[in-house]
Amino acid sequence: MAKPLEIDQQLLDRIAEQVNGIHYGQVTITVHDGRIVQIDRTERTRYDNPSQKQQPKAREAQAGEEGLRIVQ
Repeated sequence: MAKPLEIDQQLLDRIAEQVNGIHYGQVTITVHDGRIVQIDRTERTRYDNPSQKQQPKAREAQAGEEGLRIVQ
C-alpha cells in the first residue's frame, strides 16, 4: 500500500514558485516513499512568426549528379 504523501507549506511554496509565471511547459514532481524528492520545471519559449502561419511553400527534391538538393 502506498504511503500518504508528506507535504508541508514549504514544499507547497516551492511548487507554486515553479508553476508561477510559466506560459508553456511543465512542472514534474518526483515522489519516493511518500516524499517529494524533486521538482523539475521545463519551460518552452514560443516565437510567433506571422510568415510561418501562412501556407508553406511547396518543396521539391531533385536528385542530380551532386546528390539530393532541396528547391523552394
